[in-house]
Amino acid sequence: MARIAIAGFQHETNTFAPLKAGWQNFVQGEGWPGLTQGEAMLATFPPINLPAGGFIRRARELGHDLRPIVWAAAVPSAHVTEEAYERIAGMIVAGVSALKDEIDAIYLDLHGAMVSEHLEDGEGELLARLRRVVGADLPLVASLDLHANVTAAMVEHASALIAYRTYPHIDMAETGMRAAAHLDDLLQGRRPRQAKALRKLPFLLPLTTQCTMAEPSRGIYQAVAAAESDAVSTVSYAPGFHPADIRECGPAVFAYGDSQAAADAAVDRIERLLLAKETDFAERMLAPAEAVAYAMRQANYANKPIALADVQDNPGAGGTSDTTGLLCALCEADARDALLGVLTDAAAAEAAHAAGEGAEIELALGGKLFRHGDPPFRGRFTVEKVSDGRFLCTGPFYGGTRADLGPTALLRRGGVRVVVASRRMQAADQAMFRHLGVDPSRQRILGLKSSVHFRADFTPISEEIVVVEAPGAFIDRPDKVTYRKLRRGVRLTPGGRAH
Repeated sequence: MARIAIAGFQHETNTFAPLKAGWQNFVQGEGWPGLTQGEAMLATFPPINLPAGGFIRRARELGHDLRPIVWAAAVPSAHVTEEAYERIAGMIVAGVSALKDEIDAIYLDLHGAMVSEHLEDGEGELLARLRRVVGADLPLVASLDLHANVTAAMVEHASALIAYRTYPHIDMAETGMRAAAHLDDLLQGRRPRQAKALRKLPFLLPLTTQCTMAEPSRGIYQAVAAAESDAVSTVSYAPGFHPADIRECGPAVFAYGDSQAAADAAVDRIERLLLAKETDFAERMLAPAEAVAYAMRQANYANKPIALADVQDNPGAGGTSDTTGLLCALCEADARDALLGVLTDAAAAEAAHAAGEGAEIELALGGKLFRHGDPPFRGRFTVEKVSDGRFLCTGPFYGGTRADLGPTALLRRGGVRVVVASRRMQAADQAMFRHLGVDPSRQRILGLKSSVHFRADFTPISEEIVVVEAPGAFIDRPDKVTYRKLRRGVRLTPGGRAH
């Protein structure tokens, strides 16, 4: 039995987004559990599809003694404030420092794409600080999001980094279990000191084509799993999170092996495959009016809803979740049996609650947080249902999470319904709609503010999925934004021009 310190610090940073992540955002959690300390971690996380939960379950099965410190996450946004970073990183480092004479290893539940106001590489800096406390030899394993922007410092300071292999991320808990098994191998001496290999790819990828439910990503991740062997303990491929203007943004392949030659051979194999498949990652996106017209035509022959992915207002990628481009297109086209969500507007939700169910209210809906897109949508809405925004998520991605969107309402204008919430959360779980009494599977058109995670719960109920290029704070085309810190030579579109 080994004594393992565990902690988590997660944030996916879109440096082009308008809203930053402060201390209160981490305290609140916004879709995930709020800041959780000490023994409460051991009760909170095991039922949830998060790496910390999977790690705790597997480490306990292996008989290890867990020493929980703190876990914190905030919804993706612009930079983590310096105050929030230093407070949470300080809690982790102080916790490890207090335990350093009585622990045998460390596990961290990280994202891998955190940028703070004062640091380009939030995770690399945290790992470096921990190494200064515990020394170079203590086993330190971290799990990473599939969208990590993996840096040389992260690889240098961790004994191993192990990333998700599915997008939508239905394997988050499973990745925590893999991290626990790998750390157990290190502690039990079943693996000699592991050699490390890292390769950074020279191009950026849109999120929408990284979905592992389809090619080319599905086949690539099959090859990643197959690259592991007796001599190669773990291989990961992280496509990166492109809306981050940092030097080391972009895809990476990294592996750990019994020899440097074995680790290098594994990453070189996956790198060659990615370069060969590069142009397959190109994505076609439709303008809102075009997408709605297409969906209305297809819905006449479909047995299931046509899903419109409002990818650029995805709060899971730093979007504000309050843009109105797709809502305007649905209303202007007089769409019927259309359902859109989740649109964040606390003032509108409050007004709906004050008016009550059945009331008609005049609103300037949305368009308050992101100021570079469509303006607020002005018009009369009927309040069909109100709720406190609390419900249990049941889908493959958020499953087990107890969501709290704050005061929430289901509004209707003609044949278009919209779920309006007080807090941001990616539309990746049917419970977001069902808790308001509306069944998403019985609509003709579904508008979902999500890039890919919605596919885990909504693909089975959708006839077809259409990617929409409406305005938003998450631009899923790297060639349409200006990078100032990204290293030279990186192609901004698959097979396109270099930065």
